[in-house]
Amino acid sequence: MILTLTPNSAIDRILVIDEIVPATTMRCPTIIDHIGGKGLDTSIALHCMGVDTFGLSFAGGVNGRVMVDALVALGVPHEIIWLEGETRIAHVIVETKRHRHSHIIAGALPTTDADADAMLARMMHYLPQATWVVAGGSFPPGMSTSFAAQIQARAHAANVPTLFDMMGRPVADLLAGPGGAPTILKMNETEFAATFGTPQVETSGSGLQALAAMANEIAGQYALQALVLTLGKDGLLALTPDGVYHALAPQQQVFNAAGAGDSASAALVWRLGLGESWEQALVWAAAVSAASVLTDRTSIVNPTDVDRLFPHVQLRAL
Repeated sequence: MILTLTPNSAIDRILVIDEIVPATTMRCPTIIDHIGGKGLDTSIALHCMGVDTFGLSFAGGVNGRVMVDALVALGVPHEIIWLEGETRIAHVIVETKRHRHSHIIAGALPTTDADADAMLARMMHYLPQATWVVAGGSFPPGMSTSFAAQIQARAHAANVPTLFDMMGRPVADLLAGPGGAPTILKMNETEFAATFGTPQVETSGSGLQALAAMANEIAGQYALQALVLTLGKDGLLALTPDGVYHALAPQQQVFNAAGAGDSASAALVWRLGLGESWEQALVWAAAVSAASVLTDRTSIVNPTDVDRLFPHVQLRAL
């Protein structure tokens, strides 16, 4: 079972429009309420692929009920720790004409140290059954930036591999924590630059080599086991124990790219958990991520799209 933790869950309120035209009245014929938050979205992608997973998250208020109803409708196994307040709403604006999406985040569900301890206690309950632990996303108000390090310390003590997808101060605390570096540290290229203070570069052509060099320096500095950077349409860059790789799926007609990175996380831990090589896992990650952008809801993946894309993923060593 792949256990996911989501400290800062959300409703993804997906607004489908033709395009954003400032200072005009825009019509929204389609509104979809779905689940947001990196851990839960990873569990959704895993569930779509028929993989055993369990999502642990906070929720609160009416918005929390809407989010949980969506989880129940999908059939994703989960446990919710209910808090006072309202789960935030992530407005995902999908522009069908431009094949792009934007996020507007509203609200927040505050937490206390006792709430964080409650999530860690429930994690420990499920940890004996877990083959991987996945955690990520932003932290809610009131949560210590050391929370990721606390997750890592417990997973490390139980000899359970981990993937963390996050940025900023929590990453610094994670890497300095008693559990050491996670099995996989993952983020996108913009988050990488913001977290480690590196220049942001183009992710195609010679820029990819420059990014790989910077990532290699950071991986060495912090003794990272593996560092995976998602690059949007330019695929994935991965520094692994087996080498440095670039995986690229065929370009797709994007409908909703929200959650594509979480789908890549799902594929990585799934395939590595099966004992496959990093090369194989990265091909799966690129295919699953590309398949996820074709659907209207965050991290929903159609396995037939994955099967179609998989043979056409390009993987090369850098």
